[in-house]
Amino acid sequence: MSDDTTERPAARPGLRSRLRERVAEQRWVLFAVVAVALLAVLVAGVPALMVAAGAIPVLLAALIPPTRRLLVTRRRREARALTPWPETGMKQLADALPNPCFIVDRRGITRYVNRAARVRFGDPLPGDPLSLRLRVPVLLEALDKVMAGGPAQRIEWSERVPTESWLEAYVTPIAEPAAAPGEAPRAGAAGGAGRFVLVTLQDLTEQRRLERMRADFVANASHELRTPLASLTGFVETLQGPARDDPVARDRFLGIMLQQGDRMRRLIDDLLSLSRIELKAHVQPETVLDLVPLLRHACDALKPVADEAGVVLDIETPPALCLVRADRDELIEVIENLVENAIKYGASGKRVEIRLVPVPPAGGEASRGPGTFVLSVRDFGPGIAAEHLPRLTERFYRVDASRSRETRGTGLGLAIVKHILTRHKARLEIDSTPGEGATFTVRFPVAKDATLTVFEKKDVLSQGLELSQK
Repeated sequence: MSDDTTERPAARPGLRSRLRERVAEQRWVLFAVVAVALLAVLVAGVPALMVAAGAIPVLLAALIPPTRRLLVTRRRREARALTPWPETGMKQLADALPNPCFIVDRRGITRYVNRAARVRFGDPLPGDPLSLRLRVPVLLEALDKVMAGGPAQRIEWSERVPTESWLEAYVTPIAEPAAAPGEAPRAGAAGGAGRFVLVTLQDLTEQRRLERMRADFVANASHELRTPLASLTGFVETLQGPARDDPVARDRFLGIMLQQGDRMRRLIDDLLSLSRIELKAHVQPETVLDLVPLLRHACDALKPVADEAGVVLDIETPPALCLVRADRDELIEVIENLVENAIKYGASGKRVEIRLVPVPPAGGEASRGPGTFVLSVRDFGPGIAAEHLPRLTERFYRVDASRSRETRGTGLGLAIVKHILTRHKARLEIDSTPGEGATFTVRFPVAKDATLTVFEKKDVLSQGLELSQK
């Protein structure tokens, strides 16, 4: 008995103190219950017993501590306090990597993004899930496997928007460093697997483009060079055999062999040019150029060809500057290809019209669009049948193969034009009616926010000026 009496006074102060704390916490609830009860008895005339029967459970519910809710709240606070964040050394190491990388925790929440990733994917807010920045199913699946304790994953995928690109990701857990002697293990470490997962990205676009360029070059070269090589071999065998002592046949065969060798050289040059253009297809030029001097330069270079074919070049350009963002050599190649084709295949019309016209935006000057410069090259030759128009820009496609060989064409000119214009965000349109000639129209976007300094117009016409874009 004496032991029980000595223990009870020790327990009562703790219970009383908790009860006082609870009453202090719920004082406004208790005051509201008592006020409502008094109003119900004094004003509404509700029996006191009925009011007490309803008020007592409310008072007990307010006074009894909700242990379950407090436990859940405490656990949430502890979990929030134990949320892992990378250390300074880990962040510095991530910033030293040249490739974009993300450091995420075991729940897939982004904890750090290095400089390269911020430049490419933007600056994510701390605590955002990685799936908000990288919406790639195969990448998220690999991340789930690693977060579940699996080994490192290496995946590849391709994207079509805004341009075709290939990416590689390496997802690996970051091992937790061992605790120093006498030091307690770090919070959040699970079996030494580490608290973080490192996601490193690598751009494989240039590598894949080089591989494709190499494969296309080999395929195209082997296909197109087979015919001239067979001709050269046959003529050499003929000269070594029956025509060995025939000077007339020897001179004729040597002339044909020279033509075939020249054809192979031009074919290889066009294939290399097309491959280089495809390699830079996703990079838009930044140099601001005036179309007028480029157009006149290209036409002057082709004037001897036009004179030889008896064709007159009728050129019309605006007096104002026509500024576009372009690569000078590539733009000259486009103009020369279009004008030379008009001279070759429209020579019977004896005239080629070349027009450069500025076109304002569709909605007038108040429209947001920058407008376009329209370059049209029209010949008055036999024209092109409608069924051939959609395929003119295909590689090695020829409307008339025998005529193309006569004019020393390789079948790559319009394919080169199409790829250059794609890089320049320009558009090619072809319109032709048999018997009335053909018109090739190119629409160049006006250079946005292009500003000229104190250079005189003649300086601008003579060379492209590298202008910064606002």
